[in-house]
Amino acid sequence: MNLNKFKFYFINFILIFIFSTSVSAKKVPDSFADLAEKLMPSVVNISTTQTIKGTVNPFPFQFPPGSPFEDLFKDFNSQTERQVSSLGSGFIIDAKGIVITNNHVIQNAEEIIVKVNGKKEFKAKVLGSDPLSDVAVLEIISDDTFIPVKFGDSDKARIGDWVIAIGNPFGFGGTVTSGIISARNREIGLSRYEDYIQTDASINQGNSGGPLFNLNGEVIGINTAILGQSGSIGIGFAIPSNSASLVVNQLLKYGETKRGWLGVRIQEVTKEIAEVEQLDSPKGALVASVGDNSPADKAGIKPGDIILEFDGKDVDRMRTLPKIVALTEVGKKVIVKIWRNKKIISKKVLLGRLESSKEFASLKKSEAPTEIETLKITVRLLSEEDINKRQLPADTTGVVIINIASDSPVNNYMQVNDVIIEVQKTKINNLKQLNNLVTESINKGENTLLFAIYNNQNQRRYLGVKLK
Repeated sequence: MNLNKFKFYFINFILIFIFSTSVSAKKVPDSFADLAEKLMPSVVNISTTQTIKGTVNPFPFQFPPGSPFEDLFKDFNSQTERQVSSLGSGFIIDAKGIVITNNHVIQNAEEIIVKVNGKKEFKAKVLGSDPLSDVAVLEIISDDTFIPVKFGDSDKARIGDWVIAIGNPFGFGGTVTSGIISARNREIGLSRYEDYIQTDASINQGNSGGPLFNLNGEVIGINTAILGQSGSIGIGFAIPSNSASLVVNQLLKYGETKRGWLGVRIQEVTKEIAEVEQLDSPKGALVASVGDNSPADKAGIKPGDIILEFDGKDVDRMRTLPKIVALTEVGKKVIVKIWRNKKIISKKVLLGRLESSKEFASLKKSEAPTEIETLKITVRLLSEEDINKRQLPADTTGVVIINIASDSPVNNYMQVNDVIIEVQKTKINNLKQLNNLVTESINKGENTLLFAIYNNQNQRRYLGVKLK
């Protein structure tokens, strides 16, 4: 090969390399202005109000429990009511005014006001909500035509992709923040079906229910949670659009969800269990118990079985199974591969409906987050799944903190995912009890509460918290 031919081939090689590199690499956006301008009219600010009732003791003292004077003077206690407001975000998916947001944004709301594009306000009603996925569907009460956005394919979203979040943080409507997808498939102990997109786009209180967009202007997530007390630390979480859109479609069609139901209680397969069962690695979901007359029971699945595959999908760990089952069509016949007696066997299961099962009522109640207004925290009931995952004592009861307001009195004492197990030396069994104990203590004039908690390291601690 002569020198001229070598130069020719070398120059062509360099040009081809440069061209292919420029085509495959995604350009860093110079500005998000055009995209933000296009999307802002579809993002709404949501404000809700509800009435909180309480009792105030007019006396500067409190009779001890069981005292005969307690009943005598209880009629002097005055009933109080106060209006409590909260803020959130949402986005329009239909020109008729269908709005998507988080369930916890509108939960227990007596009135919902939606502000569109930071200007016009409308009343809205709830078409359907689902506490288990924390998704709600609203309808704006108006004959106006609105500008909708579309759900994108969240499965195509990759770590490192650019995203923008638009919402109503701290009541400052129409706020745009940008960042990248930091991680996928995150689980933070907030709900039963977790598969969050993690982003470093700034998300604060009030962003809940707002959209996370890709650069095509498609909604790939619903901003739902922040890590820590105040947000803006580069860690926010969004419900993937693919799982959210399934819930939305069901709520629009039926007014409720229709999830697949297998009817088993499961626990994690540890290294020790895998070793005893002669599994090559800790994987799958160990069946702890099987519900009577459940689909699993009828199919012959037994306690001690390890579910490795469901309807052709690998069950790599315990928490994968509930998500796969829930997204499977009710009434479908599926093949479940299980590990029993050190070998794989298959069972054919006719899938039931979770919402028609006996356990759904307690499940829904236990997983519906509740705001404790006096403490300015949001909590949910501690589940058996939490106890197994965190390896807490089997008889542990309490509530899990899922959000702490920046002005909460427990700030600097507790963190998200801490478990409150006692207040004033009284064991916590349910959400209502916690709220009542705190309210009663405040009405008695007690300015310091004694909490017993399990912190994020699962260490049991007592904390004295001043309320004022």
